[in-house]
Amino acid sequence: MLIARWFSHLQSAICHSSDAILSVVVAPACAACDEPLLHPTRGPVCDGCWRSILPLTPPLCDRCGDPLPAWRAVSVPLARCPRCRRARPAIDRARAIGAYDGALRAIVHALKYDGRRSLARPLGGLMRDRGAEMLAGAHCAVAVPLHRSRRRHRGFNQAVDLARHLGLPVIPALRRVRATATQTGLPAGRRHRNMRGAFTATRAAAALNGTVVVLVDDVSTTGATLEACARTLKGAGVYEVRALTAARVVTSPR
Repeated sequence: MLIARWFSHLQSAICHSSDAILSVVVAPACAACDEPLLHPTRGPVCDGCWRSILPLTPPLCDRCGDPLPAWRAVSVPLARCPRCRRARPAIDRARAIGAYDGALRAIVHALKYDGRRSLARPLGGLMRDRGAEMLAGAHCAVAVPLHRSRRRHRGFNQAVDLARHLGLPVIPALRRVRATATQTGLPAGRRHRNMRGAFTATRAAAALNGTVVVLVDDVSTTGATLEACARTLKGAGVYEVRALTAARVVTSPR
């Protein structure tokens, strides 16, 4: 007990000293707010930015996870937004850490475009905590795949990195067979058309017949990519597809 306590104090002292030296010599900046990091050994994002990431405020659409006007959920236990009432999406339920803005947006960008792969662990931890209802009873996680050309250019798939920290087996059940144009800047209708025929099920998907699967990605904007993946999984026999993302672009409640 004494040795363990001594080792813990020593480890804390070493981290404190390392933080002080790195802060002076290297002066690294937070990947989200660009302010100097007080504790560089804890990662590339400051504590303040992590604390600023707020969960989406209930009531939420039970299907897509978008916020709803408070009056809609007063007497409706499973309220849905107008879009989900009109359509019949392949995604059965979806949740995210929070809205795609502020510190969360900057952190996702740092992971995805700056190659700060160490951020996948804390982001995955937040996804696991705030998306616990999506993970409960699920058989596995399936990451939204990148086309091989984009995977080769980026060097990694951020969705796979996130999925590895959710506490579920990660099954490569999908393959991207068409190199689609970037979704950035496309309106919702064109995003959905852009995704048609982009994915196919792999041999691993055969083992998922009748199961509940959690589909994982970094951001949900219009949900077009997630929907295309969900349709492919359900075509392969998956019973229920839930989506869990680090962030989502929120539609204003109506």
